[in-house]
Amino acid sequence: MSWRVAVTSADGVLINQHYGHAAWFLIYDIEKDGTGTLVEKRAVDPWCNAASHGEGGHSGIARDITDCAAVLTAQIGPPARKKLELAGVSVFEERSSIDEALKKLARYYSKTRRSEG
Repeated sequence: MSWRVAVTSADGVLINQHYGHAAWFLIYDIEKDGTGTLVEKRAVDPWCNAASHGEGGHSGIARDITDCAAVLTAQIGPPARKKLELAGVSVFEERSSIDEALKKLARYYSKTRRSEG
């Protein structure tokens, strides 16, 4: 059983970045036991980028991570949260280490969901 998760992090250790400022997501696959494997560092156009504020400009980030079951981020605004949730991506605001948050999410998902992959 595993789940794919996008994480916003400036340093690769802590979840310490606002969703709208992220220029990339760290993509992890997590197992039921909470072990996480970094799959890739995926570049995106930041939500708060002035160029993306045009009509429909924000939908790209949600499309970029629709293969993920969830996003772990330090902070996210209501419009971005709504776009992600409408795309089927759960959103969790968490300010902790990536390892700790992945373990916590795995415990939650093992109780509430079947495997995504």
